[in-house]
Amino acid sequence: MNAIAKFPAARQGVKLLSGAPSQIQQWRGIRVKVRNGNLERALGVMQKVMQSGGMERLIKNEQTHHIKNSEKRVLARKNLERKIRSQDLARKLQTILIKKVRGL
Repeated sequence: MNAIAKFPAARQGVKLLSGAPSQIQQWRGIRVKVRNGNLERALGVMQKVMQSGGMERLIKNEQTHHIKNSEKRVLARKNLERKIRSQDLARKLQTILIKKVRGL
């Protein structure tokens, strides 16, 4: 028995608060309030949310056009630098936490 047959309200477009995960997943997304008709501000907020969530990077990665080898090298170098920077910061944070736990 599929999820739609279990929840007849879903066929009518009614939002279900509890139910199958597929029903809940259908309502996911980015929601931004437009206050006082200020659409430009709402778009700016939405862009910040997309950037912080990594969604913008995912959209950029789904390119359908050809990428030159030189661009691939630049992207690979940037990804490597980002990875090394992240590992360094994680290592520094770990040493700080160890010192804090030990009471030094």
